Amino acid sequence: MNIYTDFPERLTSGKTVFLGRQHEEKVIASFKISNVRGLINFEDTHTPEEANKYKNMLVYIQQDALPELPEGEYYHHNLIGLKVQDENQKILGFLTEIISTGANDVYVVRDPADENSEILIPAIPDVILDVNVQTGVMVVKPQEWA
Repeated sequence: MNIYTDFPERLTSGKTVFLGRQHEEKVIASFKISNVRGLINFEDTHTPEEANKYKNMLVYIQQDALPELPEGEYYHHNLIGLKVQDENQKILGFLTEIISTGANDVYVVRDPADENSEILIPAIPDVILDVNVQTGVMVVKPQEWA
């Protein structure tokens, strides 16, 4: 499996995970990392034919099982949907997508009233002034281009 988590060590035998859009519940029998990929086996899956059924499915865990992140770090799913406004409280739109670039994430902000609007905001400290997941608001200082 491709590994998208920063915490692959948490995929241990006996742990319950959920597969695909249907969130089919499975219990991990074993998991190990081989190079940059993972090898996972489920307790009730014994043949390659049974395992093939789960090919290209995402593996999920319950949100309350996620580890706490350090101050100022957020899971992507906590940021999607936040209202984004500038430091003067002008609403720019809503965060709809996060692009991982390697150097830093880029937030895609769209105004639902204007389907052609799209603002790309780099997720860097000079631009992201405040994130409040509880109130659903992100305050940014858009970059000015000369």
